[in-house]
Amino acid sequence: MIKNAVAALLATFAFAALPTAAHARLQCVTYARQISDVQISGNARDWWSNAAGTYDRGQQPKAGAVLAFSGTRAMPYGHVAVVRKVVDDRHILIDHANWSGPGMVEKGVMAVDVSAAGDWSEVRVWFAPTKSVGLRASPAHGFIYPHSTTVASAASETKQG
Repeated sequence: MIKNAVAALLATFAFAALPTAAHARLQCVTYARQISDVQISGNARDWWSNAAGTYDRGQQPKAGAVLAFSGTRAMPYGHVAVVRKVVDDRHILIDHANWSGPGMVEKGVMAVDVSAAGDWSEVRVWFAPTKSVGLRASPAHGFIYPHSTTVASAASETKQG
């Protein structure tokens, strides 16, 4: 019993000695910056406005673009995800972190435009615990394009399919 108590105490001290970063879970912003060419700081809810004047923004999905979600009561810090592939006008595959579970990274999961206007202002995203594209639509601003992508090429790629 003493052996177990000593082992537990040592494990606690070892955990406490780790840098804060080792305790942190991977957040969507950190992950999006790591895997995309869009380098913006701030909370995800601020990426859309922070991109103004630095990156092109628009409503057309494009591989490599960042989909910027608004902050809501359910997700006060917003969310960002990187477009992996455009499937069609209303379906994309995304890579992102911290959606289905704390710190969880998901690659190539479905996101669906459920907006009435077809402008990606409301999006349902694959949610692993329900094995579906989620029960609620999340508001989104649109897409932030890396410098190598333009709005014109995004529209052209979507039409070519």
